Amino acid sequence: MRVKCVLCDEIGQLPDDLPLAKKLRNHPINTYMCEICHERIADETGKRLATGNFTFYRSSHVSEKDF
Repeated sequence: MRVKCVLCDEIGQLPDDLPLAKKLRNHPINTYMCEICHERIADETGKRLATGNFTFYRSSHVSEKDF
């Protein structure tokens, strides 16, 4: 299956039997992000979290400083 990264527009190949390929085929609202972009965003998010000025809202963990 041919896929295109939403950030860098790199075109790649996914094997048809991967769960991600099936998810992209059956639910077009889902998007594909290449591994390079995924790692870059993870690194940048980690740097922002380390500064202490960034609140990560996707976590279900409630920190004690919020009280």
